[in-house]
Amino acid sequence: MSKKNKTEQKPKMEFIFQKKNYTFLFIGLALIALGFILMAGGGSDDPNVFNPEIYSFRRIRLAPTLILIGLGIQIYAILLNPNQKKN
Repeated sequence: MSKKNKTEQKPKMEFIFQKKNYTFLFIGLALIALGFILMAGGGSDDPNVFNPEIYSFRRIRLAPTLILIGLGIQIYAILLNPNQKKN
């Protein structure tokens, strides 16, 4: 029967992400949400009437671009190491 050494250090609990990571995560989430908000709408209340507004620049180009940029920022935020020292 062996007793544990009292001088033995317990591992320090730390979060994986730091403040910088969370900042980029929230920026990415905001861009993704903005992209989905911009993509919404443009439909017609009457299914027999065609509304060409659904093919606007905002819905076809801008909103998907914002979503992809937001996803890229999310990936960057996950891979970012805030403790890395610059040379």
